[in-house]
Amino acid sequence: MPVPQRTVQLFGHCSEIASYASREVARISAEAVATRGVFSIALAGGSTPKMLYAVMAEHPTLRNSLPWDKMQVFFGDERHVGPGHPDSNFQMATDAMLSKVPLPPQQIHRIKGEYADAAQAAAEYEEEIRHAFALKSGEFPHFDLILLGMGNEGHTLSLFPGTKALHQTQRVVTRNWVGKLYTERITLTAPVANAAANIIFMVTGSDKACALKAVLEGPHEPEQLPAQMIQPINGSLSWLIDTAAGSMLSKEILTS
Repeated sequence: MPVPQRTVQLFGHCSEIASYASREVARISAEAVATRGVFSIALAGGSTPKMLYAVMAEHPTLRNSLPWDKMQVFFGDERHVGPGHPDSNFQMATDAMLSKVPLPPQQIHRIKGEYADAAQAAAEYEEEIRHAFALKSGEFPHFDLILLGMGNEGHTLSLFPGTKALHQTQRVVTRNWVGKLYTERITLTAPVANAAANIIFMVTGSDKACALKAVLEGPHEPEQLPAQMIQPINGSLSWLIDTAAGSMLSKEILTS
């Protein structure tokens, strides 16, 4: 299924993806601040995003050029754990970047995964986003950039195959029971991702190769492959892929 403004780029190593993505963050953030005075980004979990965050925090030129004082940092999803837990996306981002950069705490918006009731965590996070973006009833936020990964079965955010969150079209944030993991997740919904100005997928590893080919070249089956749901309405969609993950892709779909 064709996706407007989609690019698919192949890289030799995940470090090259992190380096390229960091330059994209710098470009998109500069454009957003020049246009509206603020840059909103939703972070992803995972090893390649972690490498990206380290580059953003530690590369001298990049660190000094990013508009930290104009940045509003959100999270695309979170495990049902609190800060400090090794599975926490917030903790990973904090260790890799947030604790190392001049970013005021009030500009960091985390999901309270420690709540016993994941639905409460989702409702509070939705309310925080609605307030931050000054949304009216029925409106979705327009993030400047949402970073995404993809699982080896085609999930993204915490939108897993066959789960109820795939059918959520009204909420900004929802809880999602993931039976195969026997856990709750809290996640942005697909309509929120599709309202973003920019989406960057970062996909690495040979275990992703089959699902990635199905997502990018197979029939449109989002119930099986939720990553196919991410098709920005008026935004750009970039897939940054290492050679292992992209080993099954046809050359024709790659962006030169």
